[in-house]
Formats: sequence, structure tokens, C-alpha cells
Amino acid sequence: MKRVVLVLACLLAGSAFAEPCLRAGDVQQPDMLGLWRAELVGVGHVGTLLLQKHPEYAESFSGWIDRDGDKRQLAGDAEDGEFTIEESVDGRHIAANWVGEIVEGSCGKEARGTWTIDGQKSGKAFVLHKE
Repeated sequence: MKRVVLVLACLLAGSAFAEPCLRAGDVQQPDMLGLWRAELVGVGHVGTLLLQKHPEYAESFSGWIDRDGDKRQLAGDAEDGEFTIEESVDGRHIAANWVGEIVEGSCGKEARGTWTIDGQKSGKAFVLHKE
């Protein structure tokens, strides 16, 4: 009986330190940092994004997307669960935009939106999964 009580006490103590699920509207720049798997709806996996703190702008992020060895630079901002990421081949000219929002109930681990090649009016739906 003492073992059961001890195990339950340990489980309850551990759950007190568990990280709460992040609400979509609470996601900010720090929550976007890390590795994300990118999928275009209907196409599947298209690459991996790495988002890091921007070296010059404290509230922004930068990084890259790797599409099987083809790396492109990224820079973006996030606020209240919504984000915009600019994709560039050369670091100066925008080649595409990722505009999306964090999915409610995903604890900040899934985002959906539209990826649009610069100059085009319509884009393709994407899903990002944080790894």
C-alpha cells in the first residue's frame, strides 16, 4: 500500500511541473524557434525549416528551409499566434511568403496557412509540424 501511495505522489508531483499546453493566440516569436517539418497540402513533405532568433531584430526570427539540399533563407515575425515568413534565394529578394497561424489545440506544435510564390495571386496550403 505504501508503494502505491508513493507512486501516486510521484506522478502527481511530476504533473505539477508539466509544461501547460500553449494556446494558439499566445504563441510569440520564442515559441516559433526550432525545427519544423513543412508539407504542402496534396504534395506532402517539401522541406525542413529551422527558425532561430534574428541576429539584428529581437522580436523577429530568421533561418532557412532545406528542400533536399536546396537551402533558402527565411526571415519572419510572429504575434498572437499569427506569423509571416519571407523566403529568399539570395537574402535580398523575396521569392515566396508563408502566412499562417498556429492551430488551436496543437500546443504550438502545428501551423497552417498559405505559401505563395512572389508575384503570384494565389498560393498553396501548407502545414508545419514542430519537431
